[in-house]
Amino acid sequence: MELALILLLVGVVLVGAEAAHGELFLAMLGGGALAAAAAAALGLPALAVAGVFGGVSIVLVLGVRPAAKRKLQERMGTLERHQDRFIGSAAQVVQRVDGAGGQVRIGRELWTARSIDGEEVLEEGATATVLQVTGAAVLVTGRGELPDA
Repeated sequence: MELALILLLVGVVLVGAEAAHGELFLAMLGGGALAAAAAAALGLPALAVAGVFGGVSIVLVLGVRPAAKRKLQERMGTLERHQDRFIGSAAQVVQRVDGAGGQVRIGRELWTARSIDGEEVLEEGATATVLQVTGAAVLVTGRGELPDA
């Protein structure tokens, strides 16, 4: 029973770690560990439990993972990043924006902002255009045109 609990813990940790990894590999190994935990709980000998772990992991990695990744990539490809919808939007300068920082309001949301070229200065109350989203900050310009890429 001790082996079953250890394998159960390993399986849960692997499946949980998948959230940070994102390649569906750890989840497949976690599935193998969970199957091995069930085999150990049924009283199978350690060699059989290792076989269950290896067999289920191989089937999941080679059989299930490619189809699951393909399906996940199809769905992710159709989703627009939340931040991308702000590109080209007007932003109201709430706190002076320059190359070092500042703050703008886009709709009802406040964003940290920097000028796109690092030199332009936008004073409070000015209207800016969002050109790029970089993490939790937006890069803006007060000029009406988009810079050449």
